[in-house]
Amino acid sequence: MKLVIGSDHAGFQLKVATGDLLRSLGHEVLDVGAFNENPSDYPDFAEAVGRAVLDGKAERGVLICGSGVGASVAANKLPGIRAGMCHDTYSAHQGVEHDDINVLVLGSRVIGVKLAEDLVKAFLGAKFTNEERHVRRLGKVRALEANFAAGRKA
Repeated sequence: MKLVIGSDHAGFQLKVATGDLLRSLGHEVLDVGAFNENPSDYPDFAEAVGRAVLDGKAERGVLICGSGVGASVAANKLPGIRAGMCHDTYSAHQGVEHDDINVLVLGSRVIGVKLAEDLVKAFLGAKFTNEERHVRRLGKVRALEANFAAGRKA
């Protein structure tokens, strides 16, 4: 699978470890930075990861910051990105199966490398169910996004 990975300075070390894991599993990985631990801004990397997914350069993304919160908020501002901050394996796979998340967000100051590995594997191993109720709900999410982008109430 083609994947994109990005982090701010706080997530740099976990990003490196996660990128190594993904490559060892045979995935093609596009790394959009940060490339060191110098202070940086999570919205820049949220945009880079999201754009790579939206532009078809990657099928899914992994985004990391200190808590995961800021990166998740920023990534979800891009229409078409459904970023889920997950710190448990149930949410990592269920977010794909029910909500069709396309970006997994992790908090490097919240979880360790081993849990991150388990989360990434759960995220990548899951597929959207296409069950009617999930398709219907996702349609409502897309309508919210489209209506607010157009300046209308949902």
